[in-house]
This record gives sequence, structure tokens and C-alpha cells, in this order.
Amino acid sequence: LWGQKSPVRVWALLHPANPEGRGHLCRPCHNREKAKGLGKYICQRCHLVIDEQPLMFRSDAYHPDHFNCTHCGKELTAEARELKGELYCLPCHDKMGVPICGACRRPIEGRVVNALGKQWHVEHFVCAKCEKPFLGHRHYEKKGLAYCETHYNQLFGDVCYNCSHVIEGDVVSALNKAWCVSCFSCSTCNSKLTLKNKFVEFDMKPVCKRCYEKFPLELKKRLKKLSELTSRKAQPKAADLNSA
Repeated sequence: LWGQKSPVRVWALLHPANPEGRGHLCRPCHNREKAKGLGKYICQRCHLVIDEQPLMFRSDAYHPDHFNCTHCGKELTAEARELKGELYCLPCHDKMGVPICGACRRPIEGRVVNALGKQWHVEHFVCAKCEKPFLGHRHYEKKGLAYCETHYNQLFGDVCYNCSHVIEGDVVSALNKAWCVSCFSCSTCNSKLTLKNKFVEFDMKPVCKRCYEKFPLELKKRLKKLSELTSRKAQPKAADLNSA
């Protein structure tokens, strides 16, 4: 008997004291230390290190081959999907028509957000810049990505000079600025303007011909001179005071 080693003694000899010097480790503790050092998961069924991609089920990690598909009975892989507390292989799950989140690739059982040609969990549909969820608030799309209003403005937006909001739809480009169609109006009488109307620039805003004609003569002379200087620089859509 003294010449034979018990299983416990063999394990202790093969797995010496832990780094903290508190004696030998039992098998489960050794596996936990090993997994921790390798940055891997411990299977919650067999308590061994998971070397490949784990199957996450009810927030715990497992070897996928411990489970079988609820529908077809085939052994599962890490691509298995959970639905209403049951596990399914990917083909069976896809046949059930359950939407898959474009972010986490997991089934969506509750409210679905349809955007960017994909479906999302509400909390996973986020701004591409700040990563905050939209939670039903408006988003703006650009090159296949979604942005909140603030970061869309910062990165791409045509912001209306008058209302300071992102311009949706047509943009009026006048006086070297961008305007909403509904915001482009005479700054004096508020009558709506288009690029076909005659207008002049006053205080960096448009003034219709009717209001311009009511200006004092000296002011009109100064504005006309300024317009002529601007025209020489060939700026697009410069106001034509000579015809006003």
C-alpha cells in the first residue's frame, strides 16, 4: 500500500500548490485557476475549461455538446439560439421565423426595432458615435449607420441657419448658407421666398424686394455697393440688386 499512490496524492503531485502558497488545489479549483489564467470560461455542467467558443445559456457558459436541439435533437454548437428558455440549432431556429438582433445576433422576443434593413433589440439600436440607445427617439441614417441628431449634425448635417435643426428633405442654398424650405423667408416681413424670388442680403439674412424698396436711400446704396463687391468674387446665387 505504501508503494502505491492514491488518486488524490497523484493529483496533488501533478498539480502543485497554487501561486498564493495555500497548499494543493482540488480539481475544480485547479480548473478555475487555469481558466482564469487563460481568460476562458468554465463549463457549468462538467466544470472543465472551455477551449472553444462557449454556448451561453441563461447567462452561464457551457460546452455546446452538452445540449441537443429541442426540435430536431441534434447536438448543438456555439451557434445555438435560445428561445423561451429552450435551445435550438441555428437551422431549426431560423425556420421558426424569429427575428435576430443585428447587434447581438440573439433572438428578439419582445419589441422589435426595424431599421437599416435589420431588426434590433430596443436597447441595442444605438448611435454609431456615442453608442446611446435611441429608445424610440428619432435617428438619422448615413452610409448604413444610425446617428442621434447631435452627432449627425456634427459629422454630416446640413443645419438650417434659421432654426438650427437638421434639414430634412430639400435644402435651400442661399447667401452661402443652408435653409429649410419652410424657413427661407424675408427677415423683415416673414413672407416665404424661393430662389426664383428677388431678394437681397441684409444682416446675413434675405430681404424681399418689397421690403428692400422701403429701406432708406443711403442704406440701399451701401447694400448695392456690397452686392457688387460680392458679385465680383463670383459667389453662387448672389443677390442681384440692379434688378431689385
